[in-house]
Amino acid sequence: MTESSLVQQLQATMPIALSTYAPFDQPSGLVIVDEVNGFCAVGGGNLAPPSPDAQVATMVEETDRLAKRFAEAKAPILAFLDTHEPGKPEPPYPPHCERGTGEEDLVPQLAWLEDSGGATLIRKDCINGFVGGIEASYVGGGHAQFHNKVTDWVNNHRLSALVTVGICTDICVMDFVLTMLSARNHGLMPTLQDIVVYEPATATYDLPLGVAIELGLPETAAHPKLEAHHMGLYFMASRGAILASELA
Repeated sequence: MTESSLVQQLQATMPIALSTYAPFDQPSGLVIVDEVNGFCAVGGGNLAPPSPDAQVATMVEETDRLAKRFAEAKAPILAFLDTHEPGKPEPPYPPHCERGTGEEDLVPQLAWLEDSGGATLIRKDCINGFVGGIEASYVGGGHAQFHNKVTDWVNNHRLSALVTVGICTDICVMDFVLTMLSARNHGLMPTLQDIVVYEPATATYDLPLGVAIELGLPETAAHPKLEAHHMGLYFMASRGAILASELA
């Protein structure tokens, strides 16, 4: 992938550093964010790539390879699946990943996770997977109590580290990672120490300014892929996430 001059400027003024991380030296879990047809399959929906996308293809391949390593090691895997009820899009985005359309299902390369005994699948109706993992444990008399399936998963497995992959780097992945960092710091997951973002298995979408204008969208809809990807990584690292280019 050729870096744009703006990305080079971002690296010069807002640098990120990638390292090698060894997840299997401690209890670690893999978190896969939204690698579903509606985001990753070519022509798979309003927010899917309209043509083959090398970054997305690499993300899926790396995720599949990594998930198989975790499965072979009998290490836990959690996968978020963006799933919306028909007629209830997630502003400001157009309808996508609606239940029953197939867009909300894992891409074929990762469909094996559905039958994997070591994988937990969580369907979420919002950008932030941590929030999407909140569900009612009691409802009655106008009063409700809630628990979080994500913190339950981390605590039940007594995980020390999370390796996070998925799409989009600067949207769903970043929201999840930033919230998990705060939840960790707040003591909601006492064993959790490291939250890792494996960069080769992350991706985001491309909507250059000129294309956005041609489509009749406001200028603020512009989303240049390389720059947005870099900024997502930068903000996650600035909050305390570990960025990895390789997993030992």
